[in-house]
Amino acid sequence: MTSIDRRKFISGAATAAAGGAALAVPGIANAQNGKVTMKMTNAYPPGSPFYVAGPGSPTDFCKKVETMSSGRLKIQHFAAGELIPALEGFDAVSAGTVEMNAANAYFWSGKVPAAQYFTTVPFGMNTQGMMAWLYHGDGMKLWQEVYAPFGLTAMPMGNTGVQMTGWFRKPVETVADLNGLKMRIPGLAGKVYSQLGVNVRLLPGGEIFPALERGVIDAAEFVGPFQDRRLGLHKAAKFYYTTGWHEPTNVTELLINKKAWDKLPKDLQMMVQMAAQASVMESLAWSESVNAEALEDLVKNQGVKAQALPKPIVDKLKEATMDTLESVAASDPLAKKVHTSFMAFKKKHESWAALSEKTFLNL
Repeated sequence: MTSIDRRKFISGAATAAAGGAALAVPGIANAQNGKVTMKMTNAYPPGSPFYVAGPGSPTDFCKKVETMSSGRLKIQHFAAGELIPALEGFDAVSAGTVEMNAANAYFWSGKVPAAQYFTTVPFGMNTQGMMAWLYHGDGMKLWQEVYAPFGLTAMPMGNTGVQMTGWFRKPVETVADLNGLKMRIPGLAGKVYSQLGVNVRLLPGGEIFPALERGVIDAAEFVGPFQDRRLGLHKAAKFYYTTGWHEPTNVTELLINKKAWDKLPKDLQMMVQMAAQASVMESLAWSESVNAEALEDLVKNQGVKAQALPKPIVDKLKEATMDTLESVAASDPLAKKVHTSFMAFKKKHESWAALSEKTFLNL
């Protein structure tokens, strides 16, 4: 196993199975009477809307697949901590300990620099552009190429739309206010903030509120108004910056062990792909529907101050982003290949968006 203690895994598996059916042998998709059972782990804690439960969520995806396949493919879902720790899904799926994992690709950017581009890119494309690059540009092909050395394949399984800059215990008025700030922020955005003196922390969703409340961190980014309110982040910090420069979109990743995937019949593979695409659309629609109400409540009833970051800060962040992206591309040939494809598609998409979406929004 890679980075997972076998004894801890067996113990955790036994705990998760207590009171219910025994789990399949690790790394094996059991097939009996033409039926296949797989396990999916998750980077997010039990009950998390969008990331675990609800419309378009991983558990909803698993139900879709089982229904579509008339029970031929059953995917057992385990939230963070129920089978493995929150951020060990990449290694677990790569090792064949489990067949699937639900998370965000940028969690793995420390070991796979190009992975960031399959979740979001600071000052990158919006949701329409991102999904167009993945489905109809080179995005999906490059995703498979990046993960091939690890014995993995992947595809989108959700999208939150644009995310918020995050929660700050004190107002941020100048670039100097970022220096020394301790902030929870994943992916490339964390590298960008680091250039401006921010002390970046990567914490699972379930650990953000206590860290922010106790002052272990001074600021935190999670998702958007609905998700952030559910974590109670507004109770620990009242300054909510809405610019969303770091995540103009956010793709949820369905990570699959390549050997297990290749063993599936073609019709079951197609059902998985179609259920994943359906989950992308449904989760995005759900996110759009709940965020407006949540933001209104936070501002009107919870004493939250929602505002955009000052332009000088945004300008400095954009400058640091360009430097960071170039640095990432220069450090790894495959990351450079992905970066080049992403930026070329972004340039084309922006010319269309400027005449369509932007023109409409400016009305």
